[in-house]
Amino acid sequence: MKRTTLCYIENNGRYLMLYRNRKPDDPNEGKWLGIGGKIEEGETPEDCNVREVLEETGLRLRSAHFCGIIHFRADMYEDEDMYLFVSDDFAPADEASAAIFRKTGEYTLPECDEGELRWIPAGELMALPMWEGDKAFLGRILDGQSHISLTLSYTGEKCTIIED
Repeated sequence: MKRTTLCYIENNGRYLMLYRNRKPDDPNEGKWLGIGGKIEEGETPEDCNVREVLEETGLRLRSAHFCGIIHFRADMYEDEDMYLFVSDDFAPADEASAAIFRKTGEYTLPECDEGELRWIPAGELMALPMWEGDKAFLGRILDGQSHISLTLSYTGEKCTIIED
């Protein structure tokens, strides 16, 4: 079973999202996702979350809130347990970018090997093309829920959502 992390990073009412369009044979191609990836052997979910956010966005998380575990079960893909986080406490790792961010609150997003990074206003998130199950847990985050536990059972792209 695959173990992963996913983090929704919020800044001034906007969330940092990744539009997956650059990896060959990507099952997430054409979909918007939060920031995350696979947990490496010997790594905690918290450590993975910090590493993946830094690698994909150039942002160093100062803190993140653990929201729960999402269990993905699918007929076409490997089963997955995903550790879900949110954060609004971060700074650019690059010192020049950090100085600009401290002064203006703005951060120029770097190029990402996996797709296009973009700050999306919270009110526009649910209209983005994304997995049906992602909309289920993202909606809960946007509603202010801090503990989320779901099993998402996929048959192809059709999702059955089970509250744990």
